[in-house]
Amino acid sequence: MNRHSVIVVLVFLVPACGYNGVIDKDERVKAAWSDVENQYQRRADLIPNLVNTVKASSKFEQDTLRQVTEARANATSMKVDASIIDDPERLKRFEAAQAQLSGALSRLIATAEAYPDLKASQAYRDLLAQLEGTENRIAVARRRYIEEVADYNAYVQKLPTSLGARMRGKNVRAAFTATTPGADRVPEVKF
Repeated sequence: MNRHSVIVVLVFLVPACGYNGVIDKDERVKAAWSDVENQYQRRADLIPNLVNTVKASSKFEQDTLRQVTEARANATSMKVDASIIDDPERLKRFEAAQAQLSGALSRLIATAEAYPDLKASQAYRDLLAQLEGTENRIAVARRRYIEEVADYNAYVQKLPTSLGARMRGKNVRAAFTATTPGADRVPEVKF
C-alpha cells in the first residue's frame, strides 16, 4: 500500500472509530457537570440567608445552626472543577459532603417546625421556597449528568468508537450514586 492509500484509509477510518465523536460526548458530560456544580453553589449561597433568618428566633437551637454552618463550610471548601468528573474518589467525597449538607438542612427545617413565629416569617417562607426549588434543580441536574455519563460510557466502551476514545485517552467515568442509606432496598410497608 502506498503512502497516499494509507492517508485515504485513515481519513475514512478515524471518523468511523469515534476519534472526534468522543470530544462531543466529553463536552456534553462537562456541560452537565457544570450545571450540577452551579445548582449546588446556588444552594450554598442560600444557606447563609436561611441561617441568619433562623438566628433571629432567639430560642432556636444553636447546635442545629452550627451543624448547618459546618456542613456548608465542608461542602464549599472542596476544590471542585471539571477535573472532578475524571476522579471517582474526589467525586465520591464531593457527593458525601453534599449529602452531609442535605442532612443538616433537613434537620434545620424539621427543628424549625417547632417555632411558629419562625414558620410565620415571610423571609423564612421565601427562603424555604427558594431552597425547595434549588433542591429540585439539583435533582434534575444530577439526572441529566447521570444520563450524559451513561451515554458517554457506552460510547467509549463500544467498538469501533472505543478505539477513538482510547486514542484520546478517554475512559469510563463514574456517575452519582444513591446518597440515602438504604436507597438500594425497597422500603418495607407494614399496616
